[in-house]
Amino acid sequence: MYQLNPPQRILLGPGPSDVHPQTLQAQALPLIGHMDPAFIQIMNEVAEMLRPVFGTKNHLTLPISATGSAGMETVFVNLIEPGDKALICVNGLFGERMTDVAARCGAEVTRVEAPWGEAIDPAQVAEAIKKDKFKVVGIVHAETSTGVKQPLEEIAKIAHDHGALFVVDCVTSIGGIPIEADKVGIDAAYAGTQKCLSAPPGLSPVTFNDRAVDVIMNRKTKVQSWYLDLSMIAKYWGGTTRVYHHTAPISSIYAIHAALRLIHEEGLENVFARHAKNGLALQKGLEAMGLKLVVENPDHRLPELTTVYVPEGIADAEVRSRLLHEYSIEIGGGLGVFAGKIWRIGLMGHSCRKRNVLLVLSALESILSGLGYKCEKGAAMAAAEAVYAG
Repeated sequence: MYQLNPPQRILLGPGPSDVHPQTLQAQALPLIGHMDPAFIQIMNEVAEMLRPVFGTKNHLTLPISATGSAGMETVFVNLIEPGDKALICVNGLFGERMTDVAARCGAEVTRVEAPWGEAIDPAQVAEAIKKDKFKVVGIVHAETSTGVKQPLEEIAKIAHDHGALFVVDCVTSIGGIPIEADKVGIDAAYAGTQKCLSAPPGLSPVTFNDRAVDVIMNRKTKVQSWYLDLSMIAKYWGGTTRVYHHTAPISSIYAIHAALRLIHEEGLENVFARHAKNGLALQKGLEAMGLKLVVENPDHRLPELTTVYVPEGIADAEVRSRLLHEYSIEIGGGLGVFAGKIWRIGLMGHSCRKRNVLLVLSALESILSGLGYKCEKGAAMAAAEAVYAG
C-alpha cells in the first residue's frame, strides 16, 4: 500500500518554514486526553509562552484549533455584529481577505488602500475615520503577498482616538519582528504557527485585550460560528474549572509548545536580531545581483519575507522549478497583481540561517546566469558576507 515518503526540501517560501527537529519529535509523543490535567498544564504553558511573543500580558491569549485564516475569522466573527462598521487597510492580498471576512460577518466595510508594495499612509486612515463611526480598524502588520512591514503606532492611536478597536494580522510577523501589542495598543491580533514560529500549520494564535473581551462578552447577538465562539473557547482554555468545547489537536499543541520553548531559549531579542541580519544579507545579495526589490522603502521591508521582481526575459516558473528540482529549495511566486512578476523568499524561524541565505543566492546566480541573465559572478555572496562581517 501507499507509504508516506515526502522529499526533503529547504523551505524558503512564504510559509510553511522548516521545523526544528525537536518540534517534529514533539508531535510523536504519546497522545493524552484533551481534558487530562497533564494536558491542561501544557495548555497553560503554551498560553504563557505565547504572551511575550505577541508582546502582551492579555489573559485571553491562546491558539485556535485551525490555521491562520481561521484566526482572522475568529477575530472578526467575535468582534463584529451585523451592521457594525469596519475600516480595513488594504495593500495586498491579506488586506483583501480581511475585507472579505469582515463583510461575511455582517460588517459594512470601508477600505483605505495603498499600492501593493507600499505601506498604508496614516493620513489616509485619519481622513477616512472622520467620515463615520467605526467599530474596528483592521490592518496587516506583515503583508505576506508583498513583503511590506507596516508601522502600527500612529494608526493605532488614530483608531483609539475615534473609539475603534485596533485589529492586526500578525501571521507573518509573529516570532520574526517585534509586535509589542500592549505598547502599540493592539486590541486583538491573530497569527499562524507555520512561519516564524516554525511549527507545522494547523493552529492560529490569537490575543484579545480587556477592551476587546468586553465587546465580545456584551454582544447583542450570538457569535455566528459555534466553533470559533470565544465566549465558549475561553472556558476551555482558562479558569479553574475547564469546560469541554472541542477535542483539541493534541499533537499540534505539543508542537507549538516545543517551538515556543525553542524561541524563549534562544531569547526573543536574539530571534529578532537573527531575522534582521539574515534578511538584510539576502536583500543586499539580491541587489548586488542586479535584481530589484519590490519594497522600495528599506524601513518598510520585512526581514523574514523578501520580495523581488523577476528579471525581464526570465520565466518565473522555470526558475522556481529548477530551484526545487535541482537544489530542493522552495521559494514562492507572486499572488494577485504580482502573479508571475515577483518571487517571495522567506527566511522564517528555523529556515532563517546564514547557510540558507548563501545557498539561495548561489543557486539563483547559477540558474539566472544559465538563462542568459547578466550579473557579476560572486557579487551577491560578497554583499551578503559584508553584512555578516559588519
